[in-house]
Amino acid sequence: MIQGLRQFGRLLKISAILARYRLDEFLQATHLYRPMRFLTGILPIGRIPGVEDMPRGERLRRALQDMGPIYVKFGQIVSTRRDLVPPDIADELALLQDRVPPFPGEEARAIVERALERPVTELFAEFDTEPMASASIAQVHAATLPDGQEVVVKVVRPGIRRQLKQDLDLLYTIARLAEKYWESGPRVRPPQFVREFETFIYDELDMVREAANASVLRSNFEGSSDLYIPRIHWQYTREPVLVMERVRGIPVSDIAALRERGVNMEKLAKRGIRVFYTQVFRDNLFHADMHPGNILIDATDPEDATFIALDFGIVASLTPRDLYYISENFIALFNRDYLRVAQLHVDAGWVPPDTRIDELEAAVRAVGEPNFTRPLNEVSFGQLMLKLFQVAYRFKLNIQPQLIMLQKTLLNIEGLGRQLYPELDVLAVAKPELETIMREKHGLDQTARELRERLPGWLSKAPDMPGLLHDYLQQATTGRLSNRIDSAELTRLNAGIERSRRRTVGALSGSALVITGALLLGLDAGPWQWFGESALAIIALVAGGWLILRANRDAP
Repeated sequence: MIQGLRQFGRLLKISAILARYRLDEFLQATHLYRPMRFLTGILPIGRIPGVEDMPRGERLRRALQDMGPIYVKFGQIVSTRRDLVPPDIADELALLQDRVPPFPGEEARAIVERALERPVTELFAEFDTEPMASASIAQVHAATLPDGQEVVVKVVRPGIRRQLKQDLDLLYTIARLAEKYWESGPRVRPPQFVREFETFIYDELDMVREAANASVLRSNFEGSSDLYIPRIHWQYTREPVLVMERVRGIPVSDIAALRERGVNMEKLAKRGIRVFYTQVFRDNLFHADMHPGNILIDATDPEDATFIALDFGIVASLTPRDLYYISENFIALFNRDYLRVAQLHVDAGWVPPDTRIDELEAAVRAVGEPNFTRPLNEVSFGQLMLKLFQVAYRFKLNIQPQLIMLQKTLLNIEGLGRQLYPELDVLAVAKPELETIMREKHGLDQTARELRERLPGWLSKAPDMPGLLHDYLQQATTGRLSNRIDSAELTRLNAGIERSRRRTVGALSGSALVITGALLLGLDAGPWQWFGESALAIIALVAGGWLILRANRDAP
């Protein structure tokens, strides 16, 4: 009861914020919010000054900021789905800043002591209770280890999991209603946004997981001057606390400072493109939140400046199958082989197998050619991927969120590279880099290495193979070969059949009662007899209508 009242109060607050920013199309997206159209006329819900002149994307961004940090985080995830969200909204939501007021430093200190089961005075030579930065999930404090090493301590916000659960329940409710009643709901699929958000946000709550992401990325670039990952101090890291080496550098967005230090901007921009392709296609583990706030530049050697990555809460990888097909798609696009791009989409299972290859090829060509006829320093493969996804949706594209994160990361890296060096030719850097990686991964040496690694396992199973083959062939030739359905699947199947039977019986019974009622009303009878038959007719009509409505309500 109390939880329901809280959710209702939260809904009213969100409705009021949407009304203040004149987001009427969102108020009307679900039946749940439609009463607010009338309440806004009588309640003291003031309009934001100048709101009528703001574009809808800006109005939505500012509304999410007013709703609170979880909704800011949700807006950031939504901004990555440029394949579904209009560009004006995606561009504005990408500007959302994940900055919230800090929680007390003494509370952070207490969380650290509970997690590590020791007083902060024993754990650190110094611990600054004034936070360096504060976000919706965690905040960061500067500290010094007993041996003098400078570190940062990332502490998860107290009570954030409970708050997140409440907000997610509300977001799911709104998303399901929007999908049902909003005109664009079936195409945009709002619940899918909430599911993606739930996955990413819960991953960010676990500092051990984030530390593991950082540790593997650091190992992948060990000894490389392309990318530096701070070292994790595992003995001080628990689920609510992460302790990491403190690093210093110039923010990548501070172009003036980089130029003042004499950084070779062309080399740095090309290095950024190379880092992306190495993470994705060589290591199959990429930092999926590479916005400027998470990147510093070590300009100690201006001619050979190095990227420094921060914040490893969102790190993604692809399935081996998707990785293969996305790499082949990239190479085909580099070579402007649109027929192969279309065929790869079918082979990968991203579009239905009955898709006409010639139609898909023509659609891909219509997207690719305008890009390749532009100056090379304007070609964006992130934008090309985005447009391909949008085209493929016409062919019933079925794609995983990880590929969307890949496209979003590519857009970020290309934008960053062009910000550093506007004349950057992405194709000239990316094509040889990817071709080299693919030769190394699928060349004879790598194939021989994989065969050597798998051979012992195959040999260990070899003695069983003749017997298994004999049993299979014997069952097949005697007609005893059958498919098995597990009990859970059988239970779901039976339940579905039973629901279908009940719906059919209810609909038929209801229809019969409605027909009976209509016939009774049409009989020519005396006044007293007519009164009794009319009463029966009305009862039959009401009962029949109720059964039909119930049958429709139970329909999937």
